Amino acid sequence: MTSPDDSSHDSSTPRGPKGPKGPKGSKKGTADQETEYADRVYRSPGGIAGGILLLAIGAWLGIDAMIRGEGRAPWLALAGLLFAVPLVIAFTIRPAVFAGQDRLRVRNPFRTITLPWGSVEAVRAGYSSEVLAGGAKYQMWAIPVSLRQRKRATRRQARAATEDPFGRTSVQAAADADQQRRAQADRSIDELRGLAEAHATREGVQGEPEVRWAFEVIAPAVAGAVLLAVVLAIT
Repeated sequence: MTSPDDSSHDSSTPRGPKGPKGPKGSKKGTADQETEYADRVYRSPGGIAGGILLLAIGAWLGIDAMIRGEGRAPWLALAGLLFAVPLVIAFTIRPAVFAGQDRLRVRNPFRTITLPWGSVEAVRAGYSSEVLAGGAKYQMWAIPVSLRQRKRATRRQARAATEDPFGRTSVQAAADADQQRRAQADRSIDELRGLAEAHATREGVQGEPEVRWAFEVIAPAVAGAVLLAVVLAIT
């Protein structure tokens, strides 16, 4: 389940008043007069909660083993924590999707993908949430697809259709209710698809996808794995 977090900044408010004109009547550029919007952030609250719980349990067990353990137990606990903590953070707390005015930034466990809106070809959710850009497919870990939620949403829609078979409610109210009955992942994908369509033709949103590896996660995990292998080999 994901949750889009919008900033409290009012997106309909311009950046600020124009400054006084100089002797030659200087003006701000068109880009400075455009409305500024805060990024929309999509995360998985369930994943974050699970990650924090795993970190707390791991820290408790690992620190206890390092303090009270004997023989190789402290070293095994240290190596295990160094190996496991980055991976838990990578798969639970790190994933996020940032949708801004000019680009879509997808932060996955081991990579961060920056996609200018002009390069986004499609946003879809099948068994996983995906974005197609530059001829490649990138999965969005922060927006997990729940088949159970989809089944519940389908049952709610069928129940609503049975209760109002002749469409007595207004069109707008029916559309809003139908949107609320959809699974959270599908609603998030619809929002991202709408943003991609709205920003695709704007100036300054063209470019190629950029992929950066998260070495801040990979390096400590590899170091922990090496240390764990060494400790197991020599003891």
